Amino acid sequence: LPIETKKIRGKEVHFVAGNSLIACFDEDVEKNLIKEIARLKPLKAVFSDNSFKSCPDKINLEEIFKAISPDTVIRVL
Repeated sequence: LPIETKKIRGKEVHFVAGNSLIACFDEDVEKNLIKEIARLKPLKAVFSDNSFKSCPDKINLEEIFKAISPDTVIRVL
């Protein structure tokens, strides 16, 4: 499948087959980046467990997607 890497808010974000899967494994992922990814309405979104800027950002991940892109399947590895 085609893979493209873009910079969003200074972080590397990987797109697989368009918006089929969007993944970000950079450090210091914050709420605004999560919102931008959610607005793209990917089928799946993947993040690294230790890449969030703060605990509240990690905790709010599911709520942000539920509000903006409720059909997205979220995984934190």
